[in-house]
Amino acid sequence: MALRKFKPVTAGTRWRIGNAYAEITTNKPEKSLVETKKSTGGRNSSGHMTMRYLGGGHKKKYRIIDFKRSKKDLEATVLTIEYDPNRTSFIALIQYADGEKNYILAPQGLIVGMKVMSGDNVAPEIGNSLPLKNMPLGTMVHNIEMQPGQGGKIARSAGSSSQLNNKEEKYAVLKMPSGELRKILINCYATVGVVGNSDHGLQKMGKAGRNRWRGIRPRTRGVAMNPVDHPMGGGEGKASGGHPRSRTGKYAKGQKTRTRGKGSDKLIIQRKNGSKLK
Repeated sequence: MALRKFKPVTAGTRWRIGNAYAEITTNKPEKSLVETKKSTGGRNSSGHMTMRYLGGGHKKKYRIIDFKRSKKDLEATVLTIEYDPNRTSFIALIQYADGEKNYILAPQGLIVGMKVMSGDNVAPEIGNSLPLKNMPLGTMVHNIEMQPGQGGKIARSAGSSSQLNNKEEKYAVLKMPSGELRKILINCYATVGVVGNSDHGLQKMGKAGRNRWRGIRPRTRGVAMNPVDHPMGGGEGKASGGHPRSRTGKYAKGQKTRTRGKGSDKLIIQRKNGSKLK
């Protein structure tokens, strides 16, 4: 992926670093794989605001992504690489030998004209989807299932991937994007490669208006509020704040957020901070 640094011809472009979209081949989505997406503006069915700092933004349509890669042992050709406003990664439009079209997440290195497949005995090449048990150790994978047939849940955002570290009798050991070592059922499917658009996090909006186009409204800091509105509010001058916490008083840093005794604890070998679960 390539980034584009803009010339400072306006105040908004002075600090802007945007995506060059060098990989994108078309700006028109496949009509049969698009459906409407309603914007809520942070309101519930009664019209009451339940989420702050949401609203406005450009209209979007949802692209239906095939996270299950359900058509097995049938070769597909990559037709286009497209931008998706609903996710950080790019998507690829593929067409199977029988004529059916689907969208999949576009891994790094996938280009128009390449062939991809899904199945138990498929070669572990970029864009192919196969069970973890049939992959060599060290393979970088994304769009990983947590239960067989469920569809990919793990490592779907731009630039993310997991590494296959070990294979046991029933489980495969994966190193997650967070650094956590975790067991996944060895029959689960995953797609080979790293998700594309890896420089997504290096972009800079350049001006507040670009966030408004994304449907994000200005956020008020807790320390700028009154004590009645936020635990970190109040005080004379800048003598306010205290330990970072949420509006309801929950600590924002240092507090453990994972439920104790969760059923999946037995599947986590090592946490992202390097410690082992007891």
